[in-house]
Amino acid sequence: MNGRQVRSRRVVAAGVALMAVACAAPAPKPAPPTAPLPLDASYDWHALLIAPFGSSLKEFPSAIHEVFLFRDQAPGPPVHDEPECYAVEREVPRFMARSPAEYLVCFTHDRLSRIEATVQLAQTESAQIFDDACGLWTKSAAAGDRTCNGADGTITFAAHLESDADAAGAQLVIQLDSEPLDR
Repeated sequence: MNGRQVRSRRVVAAGVALMAVACAAPAPKPAPPTAPLPLDASYDWHALLIAPFGSSLKEFPSAIHEVFLFRDQAPGPPVHDEPECYAVEREVPRFMARSPAEYLVCFTHDRLSRIEATVQLAQTESAQIFDDACGLWTKSAAAGDRTCNGADGTITFAAHLESDADAAGAQLVIQLDSEPLDR
């Protein structure tokens, strides 16, 4: 065997060894799917609690003015425990990375018993935002029926998504209620 043949065999042997190593190496892993961006702290409805439930109207920490809510009168005797609602006059907490279009605090027997906030959403992303937020609040998948209900201790929440024909968008409305106070 001459030198050329020896080098040729070595090159072939090295090539075979490299191919064997390449075949034995694990296949490159595909890139993991991109996860949805985590929702920031403003998606947590607890941020809407600017005062504890049961706080007195006189001691409420923010300037407020009364608003009149018009509701359909239910058949039967009038309801005397209907809460009195107020709009907060200064900056309210951000909710769902937005400033609420409406933020109301309601008092029953002069005690904070309800908070209601409304945020405007783009129609194209409203369903996904609602589902993601509901999943965060309930720690499960959203129901997909434009409503989301749950509780955390003595606070219940009920959210729903409404189409806003005037603004070509949608509104997410969330209502937080405390358990009824002993009278």
